[in-house]
Amino acid sequence: MNTSFPLVNKTAEKNWQQLSEISAIEQQPSAIQKKIKQLLGLSDFISDALLADPLKLEPLIQTLENPTQNFEYKQWLAEQLEKVTSEPELLDCLRIFRKQQMMAIAGLDLLNLQSIERSLTLTSELADTLINGAYSWLYDNFCARYGTPMGDFGPQPLLILGMGKLGGKELNFSSDIDLIFCYPSKGEIDNGKKSLEHQQFFSRLAQRLIHALNHTNQQGQVFRVDMRLRPLGESGPLVMHMAAFEDYYQEQGREWERYAMVKARILNDQSEYAQELHDILKPFIYRRYLDYSAIDSLRDMKSLINQEVRRRGLTNNIKLGSGGIREVEFIAQSFQLIKGGREPRLQFPSLLYTLEQLTQLDLLPEKESLQLKESYLFLRKVEHCLQQFADKQTQVLPETALDEERLSSIMQCKDYSELQQQLSKHCSWINQQFQMLIGDNPSDNDDQDLTHISAFMDAWKLDLSIQEISDLFDQLASPETSQLLAQHINELKSQVEKKHPSPKAIVALNTLVPQLLANIISLDESNIDGSELSVLLDRINHILLTVLRRTTYLQLLVENQGAQHQLVRLCYASPWIAEQIAKYPILLDELLNPALLYHPTELHEYPDELRQSLLRVEPDDLELQMETLRQFKQIQQLKIAAADVTGVLPIMKVSDHLTYLAEAIISEVVNMAWEQMKEKYGVPEGSSEQDKKFAVIGYGKLGGIELGYGSDLDLVFVHECDSQTVTDGTKSIEANQFYTKLAQRIMHLFMTKTPSGQLYDIDMRLRPSGNAGLLVCHINGFEQYQSQEAWTWEHQALVRARVVNGTVEFTQRIEAIRRDILCRPRDNQTLQQDVAKMRQKMRDHLNKGNEDWLDVKQDAGAMADIEFLVQFWVLKNAQHFPKMVDWSDNIRLLEQLCQADCISAECKTQLEEAYLDYRNRSHRLTLLEKDNLVDKSQYSEHQKNVKQIWDATFETSN
Repeated sequence: MNTSFPLVNKTAEKNWQQLSEISAIEQQPSAIQKKIKQLLGLSDFISDALLADPLKLEPLIQTLENPTQNFEYKQWLAEQLEKVTSEPELLDCLRIFRKQQMMAIAGLDLLNLQSIERSLTLTSELADTLINGAYSWLYDNFCARYGTPMGDFGPQPLLILGMGKLGGKELNFSSDIDLIFCYPSKGEIDNGKKSLEHQQFFSRLAQRLIHALNHTNQQGQVFRVDMRLRPLGESGPLVMHMAAFEDYYQEQGREWERYAMVKARILNDQSEYAQELHDILKPFIYRRYLDYSAIDSLRDMKSLINQEVRRRGLTNNIKLGSGGIREVEFIAQSFQLIKGGREPRLQFPSLLYTLEQLTQLDLLPEKESLQLKESYLFLRKVEHCLQQFADKQTQVLPETALDEERLSSIMQCKDYSELQQQLSKHCSWINQQFQMLIGDNPSDNDDQDLTHISAFMDAWKLDLSIQEISDLFDQLASPETSQLLAQHINELKSQVEKKHPSPKAIVALNTLVPQLLANIISLDESNIDGSELSVLLDRINHILLTVLRRTTYLQLLVENQGAQHQLVRLCYASPWIAEQIAKYPILLDELLNPALLYHPTELHEYPDELRQSLLRVEPDDLELQMETLRQFKQIQQLKIAAADVTGVLPIMKVSDHLTYLAEAIISEVVNMAWEQMKEKYGVPEGSSEQDKKFAVIGYGKLGGIELGYGSDLDLVFVHECDSQTVTDGTKSIEANQFYTKLAQRIMHLFMTKTPSGQLYDIDMRLRPSGNAGLLVCHINGFEQYQSQEAWTWEHQALVRARVVNGTVEFTQRIEAIRRDILCRPRDNQTLQQDVAKMRQKMRDHLNKGNEDWLDVKQDAGAMADIEFLVQFWVLKNAQHFPKMVDWSDNIRLLEQLCQADCISAECKTQLEEAYLDYRNRSHRLTLLEKDNLVDKSQYSEHQKNVKQIWDATFETSN
């Protein structure tokens, strides 16, 4: 053994002693004993498997004796599957076969008995065999039970698209697999009994196939299956027919989906249907023209990955980090996306094959291509070894001395330091090529010409008194401003010193602080006075002190003067934004690109943007999923606020964006909670991922599409599943109990405080019977309560209610109930008294206004009065004009009331103007972190008009 690696030797010796006691390993030839002993020191995966089951030793030895043999996976697995008679047996068969063959691949890799190219090929071929073996057995079983779905070319298959490295036949050793399912066409199976639609047949088949591969039993797991790349992600159907598939990619396909499809490969491509699917996807992936826009898309994707690396602290990541595996993939795929439409040789998912073709097509010099291949394969070898230590998916360099020795030994380096040098060389070269082709460092052409920077550097670096610092700024600012700057610089120095920053942080601050001060002085705000400057300096200092121990963010600001300018600008505009950045420094990433910062996501794109963010998270990593949801919300809210304070978005659009953002998050949270419940209990009979028999009703500002920055979410949960049914999982529970647990899980995902805070505060008090009621009620119970028990104020709340998550059919059913309740005849006098009484009660408890200050929300003549007026008029008149209840927001309800002649045009205009002005001021006060109080004189006209309308409406009840 190599004495340079004592920890590996010690581990090997310990495992060897244990294996010798339970097996006949010492009877093997000395050469085999040596190899097995090496493996026992290099891989916990192999040692644990052999110590748990010594019978696995013989097949491993046979592989080591003949390392260049052909691995006939298809034939070997087929022989095993012939003996399988049930699904439990299928699961065991697949897992036992997978573990044995993966041990063989790992053994050859760790002992350097095969090339990394062969290892990638074998791992991918094994995955293909296991997936297709499971599929074929299940398909035959389904056809025997339900009949065979037929099409134009005979029996219809479930076409399985392998994505990513599986599609490129370059799969990681311990990898999840990204799959997409498709079947040829709609229709029905007529088996002489009960007919079954093709959609149902293939959906059930897909569910069983995922279960066969993904489920963990006593034999382990075949693969973690990730289905999130399918059309519409987790919100979309598990399986689509080809016509729907084609429509989606032609009409809704995103640039990142096009990028993902470059690596797509049909795993079971033996039928004519497979060619039909290929013909559908080809025009979406490969454009006939030279598509240089792909470069920008890839640059954006790489920028997102860089942000992800910073946010998750993914240091030493050989896949996502600078010069990592992903950058080589981007280089190859950029050529495929740009020129693939005209060069058929570039229309293949394999990266290594693509690099060869780029050389032959004179698109990439041979020297660069060969060096890229060498560096890529070096990183892939390192990645495989890291995963073969414990059969775990990781791309992070070793964190223990034992694994450092293991990796150094396998990579034939004398020690870990030498290995790090080689890694650095390969990664630097890859990143150099990546920057030349794609680049992800935007140039700062618009950086300000910051003058007198030396004065700020002296002020920060030299040990000076406040007066001496102030004197440095004589030529830059007034005496008062100079004195103010000097005081804040001195205070920041003192605070930094108390926190004992690292040398790296000190170096960053020595560059950053003078640049920020120069930005502050050059701030293009002619009215900035001393007090405003003082507040701005306090906000900037607070952020710097917050990120002092996170030098990544200090460095980000140092390297991007444009980001510094945006930081100063936004902190000046809003203390709320400044506080958000201080709480969640990941938001600093968003300052890098002003073009995106001040242009929020399009309303209809929030679900897709969120889906992309979650795709970068492992499906079983709940903690990181919760963090990602919160970070997504914070980032999007920052963009909305930035556009708000700069006047890009009017008040109505601000609320639209905040509401659509919340709805996208609600949808993902419901899907996540459903998946967690399904895994534990199964799902209630008659429900499915696409039809959960569950809906979320939004009330209040969410229902009225009027969310503000700090708004909580008023939600009510309902379901329509037969309460007598039970779930279909191994741990079966009643439907009512399932939906209660689902609601609890949703609440947990929303309200748990993580390092990134709480997602939203959820208020459930508007559900039937309030806090005393069930967390989720059946739709029949909801209808009965609204019809027979609800108070007038609960019907007022229903005016502003709408379904924010649910199927079209269930939404229509809930809307029909809402319409019926709101359109019922009511006694006008009783209604007047109830509404006026409730409003007075609210005013007494919540109004913070006085003789001088107006509470824009709760004061007489303010927002709440307008909301109550609208609700009263709707409840009074909807029986005669039911169309008005189509809407839930106050502005459109006022328009409907005017069109129905329930109120005058003058009244409508006065209330609309007052309401929008009040809302706009409320938003501004939130961004300024102030109470909803304003000088009464500013809104005296609005308040007078609203009061007059209120008195005229409710005079008979006073």
